[in-house]
Amino acid sequence: TLPDPRWDTVLAVAPDSAVASAALPALPRLPQGPGDLGDRMARVFRALPGPVLIVGADIPGITRAHVAAGFAALGADDAVLGPAPDGGYWAIGLKRTHPLPPGLFDGVRWSSPHALADTRAGLGDRRVAFLPPLRDVDTAADLKRVST
Repeated sequence: TLPDPRWDTVLAVAPDSAVASAALPALPRLPQGPGDLGDRMARVFRALPGPVLIVGADIPGITRAHVAAGFAALGADDAVLGPAPDGGYWAIGLKRTHPLPPGLFDGVRWSSPHALADTRAGLGDRRVAFLPPLRDVDTAADLKRVST
């Protein structure tokens, strides 16, 4: 985890029963609920006041500086995305989460090389900042790559 006094860290968990997990006991938990990744992230955005930065749990290279840069970008821009080399993204943030941009995650082709572009399209004419690319771990080959 990346605790820091500059932000509150909340662990969004799936399945919902993981809210009762003893792992990382100092972190508050939020159930993600049902649906695809977009449904679950939208639920997290709606549950928290903005600005909110959602970061994947499978990003071994992330540092506090990356998180701080994400929140800093939301000072000037409406949204921030952290691209992954596979066409997805490791982070998404919104300055204001109420209401969510209409159709934000509609039509996003999750787990594909199009997820980042589809999500950017869902943000419409909003000002979007981009963070440096970071690798996520989706496969055994990804895990091997980041562990060497």
